[in-house]
Amino acid sequence: MSDLSLYLKITELPNSIKAEILHYMDFLLTKRIITKKKSIKHPKAGCMKGTFKMSHDFDEPLDDFKEYME
Repeated sequence: MSDLSLYLKITELPNSIKAEILHYMDFLLTKRIITKKKSIKHPKAGCMKGTFKMSHDFDEPLDDFKEYME
């Protein structure tokens, strides 16, 4: 359907129906914007793998807590 044929059909309608069409068009545009916002991609689990390195003694007790652990 071309824009011209759509325009010609709308011009033949009474004003009350034109107002309804305008409201429906606003609804469709709002719905389209909401749908675009929902399609935001989120990062997948494991995408940061290899970017952080832990020290070899990570699980060792800290020197600051020696007196509490005795």
